[in-house]
Amino acid sequence: MTELTGQHLINGAWVDGGSAFQSDPVTGPTLTVLSGGKPEADAAMQAAEQAFATYGWTSRETRAAFLDAIADEIDARGAELTAHGSAETGLPAARLDGERGRTCGQLRLFATHIRDGAYLDRRHDKALPDRAPLPRPDLRMIQRPLGPVAVFGASNFPLAFSTAGGDTASALAAGCPVVYKGHPGHPATGEIVARAIAAAIAKTGMPAGTFGFIQSNTNEAGMALVQHPLTRAVGFTGSFRGGKALFDLAMARPEPIPFFGELGAINPVFVLPAASAARAGDIGTGWAGSLTMGVGQFCTNPGVVVILDKDADAFIDAAATALADVAPAPMLTEGTAQAYRANVAVITSASAVATQLAAPCDGRKGAPALFVVDGADWLANDDLAIEMFGPAGIVIRAQDTDQMQTIAQALHGQLTCTLQMDDADEAVGKSLMPVLERKAGRVLVNGFPTGVEVADAMVHGGPYPASTNFGATSVGTMAIRRFLRPVCYQNMPQALLPEDLRDL
Repeated sequence: MTELTGQHLINGAWVDGGSAFQSDPVTGPTLTVLSGGKPEADAAMQAAEQAFATYGWTSRETRAAFLDAIADEIDARGAELTAHGSAETGLPAARLDGERGRTCGQLRLFATHIRDGAYLDRRHDKALPDRAPLPRPDLRMIQRPLGPVAVFGASNFPLAFSTAGGDTASALAAGCPVVYKGHPGHPATGEIVARAIAAAIAKTGMPAGTFGFIQSNTNEAGMALVQHPLTRAVGFTGSFRGGKALFDLAMARPEPIPFFGELGAINPVFVLPAASAARAGDIGTGWAGSLTMGVGQFCTNPGVVVILDKDADAFIDAAATALADVAPAPMLTEGTAQAYRANVAVITSASAVATQLAAPCDGRKGAPALFVVDGADWLANDDLAIEMFGPAGIVIRAQDTDQMQTIAQALHGQLTCTLQMDDADEAVGKSLMPVLERKAGRVLVNGFPTGVEVADAMVHGGPYPASTNFGATSVGTMAIRRFLRPVCYQNMPQALLPEDLRDL
């Protein structure tokens, strides 16, 4: 078993720094953890900049081997990662095992992706010295890494969206060193993964500062990383409030930098007429299962359903029955549980909303809640469109398909939008698609959005406020584009060109 210290990893060494705090696991002993701040952020970013002078110019094969080595080292620590992750977050062991597989799969997918080289988008316009009226120079273009990247981990995915998660994997694949701010909700899990990355650095001979890890339970380290002059981009997964504050800091810098924030969504489900008439109850049961998966703590949780009023009762009855069978369960942190109950209270107190189900719960636990509102009242009250981040959902009773269209048009940016439809719904679905594809990064049919496939075609992002950059994804191989920029080389001698641009 790994001996945990609660320290920071800076320039290849485990170091002290900052005051101590105690972790707050669901079960098992606590861990004394050091909370780093501005000095640790500065030291880690200085080391990352120094590492970039080498790491940014490594070959694709060298970086691919490094990513594979990280995956191997994480797999080798699988049992203790599952044990600590489950104890810290309350997530079941099977979920953590699956998440570890996804984490290692992402790393190996990016290794394969950069070995292929297509992501470089290499272009060559050969010189035309005899062109009239003016000659054309030799022009070559390639995607190059930005430089050191700051990454913030997610509370709800202690592996796949955290220390060695998608942001870290894609940045390292691009050639960018990473300084990671650990999440205080799972510091032991984070340290074990950071030690796996450190082992991979030693095994493959990468520069010591290629990866830095700062434990923290305050805002100081995060703010320092975003504002540090050497930070070239930020990857963030978390709440709207926290992400928006950091985004504003990134934009207010003397030199603004890209802030790739995934801030969550309500992920509406539209149940179209033929589907609701034929299987409203079955859809309601399926939706309840998706809504309560992981105690509702997914950024793709389908928190809102839009269904025709005439079919809504069957959906609501089935959903309420299924939700009533779901017992209160521990949430990721006590703060998460408190915020969830506060959001549920906001919806409960709204005069236009009928409470169908609101099971009592306290402490660190969250319990299902179900609300119902008429379409007109939903449209009149924008405050209802909040992400409750837990096992609670709202059913909107639409008067007709025209009102469905109006509800779709009124949506803010989303990570996902879902259509539940049968063959007879194609015309209605087709009328909604021009709206929904402008509202979300992923539009799906006859499923539920919980569960994000890691693949080349996946988009996990969306228009603001779902994310801070609508043209990016934090899942899938296209995520690497966030940490690259195009550079054009004019009349450049072969010896001065990046290796991947030579002899084109």
